[in-house]
Amino acid sequence: MKRLSQILIIACLLLFMEQTFAQKILLIPQNKVVSIRGLSVVDDSVAWVSGTKGSIARTKNGGLTWDWKQVKGNETADFRDIEAFNDKEAVIMASGTPALVLKTTDGGEHWDVKYNNPDSAYFFDAMDFSDRNTQEGWIMGDAIKGKILLLHTIDGGNSWQSATNAPVAQPGEGAFAASGTCLRTINNHVYMVTGGFATNFFDLKLPDNKWVITPLPFPKSKASQGAFSIALGKHGKLIVGGDYNNDQRSDSTACYSALNGNNWQLSKKPLVGFQSCVEFLGGDIFLATGTPGSNITTDGGITWTKISTTSFNVCRKAKHGKLVLLAGAGGNIGIFKM
Repeated sequence: MKRLSQILIIACLLLFMEQTFAQKILLIPQNKVVSIRGLSVVDDSVAWVSGTKGSIARTKNGGLTWDWKQVKGNETADFRDIEAFNDKEAVIMASGTPALVLKTTDGGEHWDVKYNNPDSAYFFDAMDFSDRNTQEGWIMGDAIKGKILLLHTIDGGNSWQSATNAPVAQPGEGAFAASGTCLRTINNHVYMVTGGFATNFFDLKLPDNKWVITPLPFPKSKASQGAFSIALGKHGKLIVGGDYNNDQRSDSTACYSALNGNNWQLSKKPLVGFQSCVEFLGGDIFLATGTPGSNITTDGGITWTKISTTSFNVCRKAKHGKLVLLAGAGGNIGIFKM
């Protein structure tokens, strides 16, 4: 009888721990009929989001309340990525036709067009700015004439030029405009991941301007499969993805590597379903999210634990601080608590 009581107590404690663990994402519903894929967290107070219907929003109190706006003249644009520098200055990128880049310096009241390409071959997937020099940034897009589309700015997004050394794409290879994190610029490197009928990890070391391309252990038999997001931690790199048309498929959804990125291994305990974004939180801790929910790893990607069933598209940590936010369809925004 005493043994049974001990088992019941342990079971109740485990249930409480699971429930407590699942409470780590505080949902802040926005009641907006928009899908958010762009998210930039500046510090513990300021963050911006961008999405469909020309929508952007800004918070100045850590995500508790948001000021929503439609960018005038761009009410049908799908702003798949955003890079914010402070509470006044941000750059947004629109996928689709025309391919657009706009910038604000007054908190989103007015936006100036910095790039406009009406060619339907141009489709932007992600944008990122250097962690060491915010004047330098990159935009990655679908392949054109056999090469991955790559734009470069050195003046904070005010002007953009085609990169002269864009890497060659394999037939059927492309990127996913899912969370703006299939492209990362960290520690004088430009990292990219791809999917479709070829799935690779691209590493450009600056200023060498030479690409190192490494195959990834993800399925590559459908256009909806592959690598969707990359994050760099202190001890290694992590990539997540899967199949967005089969988001409950749990095999081959995450892989990890040492810092050099030359050898990728699938997670031993994989993510529970497709994930469109992964973010480094500190130590060996990474957060991943997608339409089936969110997962966390505390061992650098070897094993994962599901912490929420709420659908999100993107998760990002503050550049200067500890705030972690998530955002997704229906205008949903979440605050992650460690």
